[in-house]
Amino acid sequence: MCQLLGMNCATPTDITFSFRGFSQRAGITSDHSDGFGIAFFEDKACRLFVDNQSAVESPIAELVRNYPIKSRNVIAHIRKATQGKITLENSHPFIRELWGRQWIFAHNGDLHDFEPKLAGRYTPVGNTDSERAFCYLLDHLVEKFGFVEPKTEQIFDALKEIAPKIAEYGTFNYCLSNGQALFSYATTKLHWLVREYPFQHAQLIDIDVEVDFSQVTTPDDRVAVITTEPLTQNENWIAYKPGEMILFQNGKPTRQELTHVERLKREAENPSLKRITQADIY
Repeated sequence: MCQLLGMNCATPTDITFSFRGFSQRAGITSDHSDGFGIAFFEDKACRLFVDNQSAVESPIAELVRNYPIKSRNVIAHIRKATQGKITLENSHPFIRELWGRQWIFAHNGDLHDFEPKLAGRYTPVGNTDSERAFCYLLDHLVEKFGFVEPKTEQIFDALKEIAPKIAEYGTFNYCLSNGQALFSYATTKLHWLVREYPFQHAQLIDIDVEVDFSQVTTPDDRVAVITTEPLTQNENWIAYKPGEMILFQNGKPTRQELTHVERLKREAENPSLKRITQADIY
């Protein structure tokens, strides 16, 4: 399966340190070499770089490792293909517009027989289960809120409602951002940490590189990092619980909820609840 990397910050920050270690997993320390992508938000819009080459071989990835683009929300992905050919259109992250903002989505996992009926507003360009899930999520948000942008908390509640239904089809770990916040969900494996004052040394696992963050930060900086597997060997990474959804804002988690618990309660109260099917529409 693929691997995810996300960053949410209190102040614009570059991701070169984390991405340097993360990208080693695209053919050196692991075999996630079927394409890569990374998106950097700048207010409502973002810079999106994708390539169907691995993050080890891609000249675009080399640029990202050495170009300190500063952003408050970043999502990166290295792919190990399970569904869909190794092509540019199947490389994550995926991008769509909603409520006058660009939205970025990347998924780790494998959804089996996931063929929901889409409303037609959002159509997959490639042929991955991941992009179908993204289009389905956005359809759900439009059906729930129309074309007036809701508050971040309302978006979290809507995602908390739909994510467990999609997860019934397989492994569904994802990062999603609209530039204002970073939404994340895990059914199997994600980890997170917050770096804040007083900052410490950090040493990467996948490559012999370390940094003393106290020398390159200010007391106002705060950075939340989300990744499939921990990136450093001397920091305290926190594992997501199965079915946990976490909202990150200003470099820290602001909501954490176990969505599968609510789903199980609903199923116990109403045995007629079933998986979403191709015929389902809101």
